[in-house]
Amino acid sequence: MRRREFITLLGSAAATWSVAAHAQQSAMPVIGYLSARSPEDTVALVAAFRRGLAEHDLVEGQNVTVEYRWALGQPDRLPALAAELAQRPVAIFVTTGGESAALAAKAATSTIPIAFIIGGDPVKLGLAASYNRPGGNATGSSILTATLEPKRLGLLHQLVPQAATIAVLLNPNYPPYESQLRDVQEAANAIGLRVHILRANNDHEIDAAFDTIVQQRIPALAVVSGPFFDTRRDKLVSLAARHGVPATYHFRDFVTAGGLMSYGVSPSDAYHQVGVYAGRILKGAKPADLPVLIPTKFELVINLKTAKALGLAVPVSMQLLADEVIE
Repeated sequence: MRRREFITLLGSAAATWSVAAHAQQSAMPVIGYLSARSPEDTVALVAAFRRGLAEHDLVEGQNVTVEYRWALGQPDRLPALAAELAQRPVAIFVTTGGESAALAAKAATSTIPIAFIIGGDPVKLGLAASYNRPGGNATGSSILTATLEPKRLGLLHQLVPQAATIAVLLNPNYPPYESQLRDVQEAANAIGLRVHILRANNDHEIDAAFDTIVQQRIPALAVVSGPFFDTRRDKLVSLAARHGVPATYHFRDFVTAGGLMSYGVSPSDAYHQVGVYAGRILKGAKPADLPVLIPTKFELVINLKTAKALGLAVPVSMQLLADEVIE
């Protein structure tokens, strides 16, 4: 064989291999991962999602591709991000960080499967016909964070019983805002507690909320659940420590970062499960037939070091109830 012919043949083979490799890469299913949160505050949670995928032998970069889109705590960014992924097109949406991401994906497509993590009721939101038989193109899990505000308020009142008024920080742009506000007000009335409602959807408003707490000498703060506050976890914990304000949160991450107390579910379990569901759907299961999951375990986490710094004595009875006490 002549050298020129050999080079031509080699080039042809290389081109064929390149086309084959590209075809193999293109054949990999693409997951559109849409989150209302940020990559920085969900590193461990994304790892849990990947572990869920791995249960169905799906490994990112090897036999599945994940396209990530982050709203960074600003839900108004989600519709455009969802539309972009729908046009990609992706084989499935995985939505995290609450209702806003799931609703944006639902608005972008009625055919692409959706596996969601939300904090409220998927039936009331129109994401599913029922928990047992979602019936459409969406299923996933509700971690019930948005429904636990009364419990968290009660725990904070138990820890700071001398507080006649408690500040409550909500995000008015979070879809469950109205129900969160109603639940908090009803719970406060039931235990004879006054609540001072504060609202924040950006950093400036968070700063202003703490200014109000300090100026009006409000002795405690309940930060309600929501993806925006998740993306501002370190800021909220730092401001509470700086101003000496006992505060309660919805995820243990706030407490391990130095916050006083949290009550809610383990979000890593939900992220693992959404990975499992995504894997099942990519293997042929239909969202309509996969029940929406709800948690069966809730965890109370208390940071005794923070309590001591705030001059609070945590009752032994509450410590015994806690699932984790950080010392």
